[in-house]
Order: sequence, then structure tokens, then C-alpha cells
Amino acid sequence: MIEINPKQRKFLEKSAHDLNPLVQIGGAGVTENQVAQIDRLLGEHELIKVKFNEFKEEKRDLASQISQNTDSTFVRLIGNVLILYRPAKEEKDRRFEEKLSKLAK
Repeated sequence: MIEINPKQRKFLEKSAHDLNPLVQIGGAGVTENQVAQIDRLLGEHELIKVKFNEFKEEKRDLASQISQNTDSTFVRLIGNVLILYRPAKEEKDRRFEEKLSKLAK
């Protein structure tokens, strides 16, 4: 998990604006399969959205748990939608790194 400053967070939020949620948390809660799916999707996309259809009262705790279990950065929880970011393993596949490093200053 990387630490991001407010400028970087805003950039990632803006980048995620047009994305559709790729995972939905339903009545079964956060399962191991969902965590594995989120982990895989982060590896493919770097920036994803997760929608909470259930467990809306516990969504902040569940969002932190998901972030820790996938070693990703909790960008923001907007309504019932969680935005997560994790840089790609291969440097050549990183789409956001250059802009995030400029905003780190």
C-alpha cells in the first residue's frame, strides 16, 4: 500500500470517475473469492471501483479490510462505491505513476 497526498487522491478520483464498478459486495459480504477477484482486477487495471449493495453500515470497515488484504491504496469511499489503487507490478504497465510522481512534489 502506498501513501498518497490530497493532490494524488484527487487525480485518482478523477481518473476513476468514468469507471464502472467491477465487483459488487452483496448479501454474502466480503468473501475470499471476492478478495482474490479484487486482487486480480487491481493487477490488470490498477484503479478499480467496488460497489456495496449490502453492508452499507459497515462499508468503511470493510473497505479498509479489502484494502489491507489486497495491499492496495484506499483512494476514497463515495456513497456506496469504493475506489482502490495499486500500481502494476511491471513498470511498463503503470498508467498513473508518472502523473502521481509529479503530484507528489
